Amino acid sequence: LSCLHEKVMPRCSLSSLKKIYLYYFLYLCLIKQNTLVMETVNLSEDYRPLILVAEDDDSNFKLIKAIIGKKCEILWAKNGEEMVGLFKENHGKTAAILMDIKMPIMNGLEATKIIREEETELPIIMQTAYAFTADRENAMAAGASEVLVKPITLSGLRTCLSRFLPQLQC
Repeated sequence: LSCLHEKVMPRCSLSSLKKIYLYYFLYLCLIKQNTLVMETVNLSEDYRPLILVAEDDDSNFKLIKAIIGKKCEILWAKNGEEMVGLFKENHGKTAAILMDIKMPIMNGLEATKIIREEETELPIIMQTAYAFTADRENAMAAGASEVLVKPITLSGLRTCLSRFLPQLQC
């Protein structure tokens, strides 16, 4: 610092030069912080999480796709067995699962139990056409993170997904 002081600013005191460098350092930190904030904002705008959807009914799947398809990548399974396969293929890339309870070949409860053996933190949102307390309790016991009653509404699904994926701007 003293050699810079002699060559760059001979008329400034050493303490003044220290203050100038301190302000300059803080200025650079501020610029870096703003850049990070801007990068974070851009990340959330570009964020398209992968959602796996298990739904055996075409019209229900089309409704889900219409609600979240512009903001999310979606892969479709038509039964629980296909869902387990999709989950294994996309393990580590999947942000959430929407799982119908009543499906052919393997139901959503069985598929959820299998998935929970490998992944305990992944949000699994189960859907049911029945609003009985026992259905909700069975789904939660199988490992569901939340249970939605059909028909799925735009606000209900978006609110639920936003709770588990806060960076998703539905």
